[in-house]
Amino acid sequence: MNILQNIHAFDVQTFSWCMARKHRAKLTSMGRAVSFTADGPLYAALAMILWFTGYHTLVLIMVLGFTLERILYLILKRGFKRNRPADALDNFNSFIIPSDQFSFPSGHTSGAFFVAYCVSEWFPGLNMMLYLWAMNVGLSRIFLGVHFPTDTVIGALLGSACAATMIGVLA
Repeated sequence: MNILQNIHAFDVQTFSWCMARKHRAKLTSMGRAVSFTADGPLYAALAMILWFTGYHTLVLIMVLGFTLERILYLILKRGFKRNRPADALDNFNSFIIPSDQFSFPSGHTSGAFFVAYCVSEWFPGLNMMLYLWAMNVGLSRIFLGVHFPTDTVIGALLGSACAATMIGVLA
């Protein structure tokens, strides 16, 4: 249990450092827009565009991979039941209302890294832009006050692992 306490202490310290940044208000404002790009409906729109432009294998990988990712995400979310920063820290309120109760792992970050991995496999020229976007999604979730840093790190690993698995199986 000591290792989990150490991780949480590091997370709180890092989170507090992020919240104390001079330009946090501007980062939070930008974070809302970046976070919105990782909402589910935009992924469905992307899948439709890819389907109608002939990328059927990529869409199949994305649909099956997202199914795997969401199952694992829900198992982790309900298994760990880690409180969000607003519930875990005194005198702190997040800048948005999260869609669920628990913070570990970050679903937005997981989804963003999943999409970045999958799409960059088909369009390698977009690799840098996609991963920069995915990293910014993770950072936005921290600056919006709904996730601790390790929530986003594990989200990134979860999304990437699910994408790698599905591409390995289906491509």
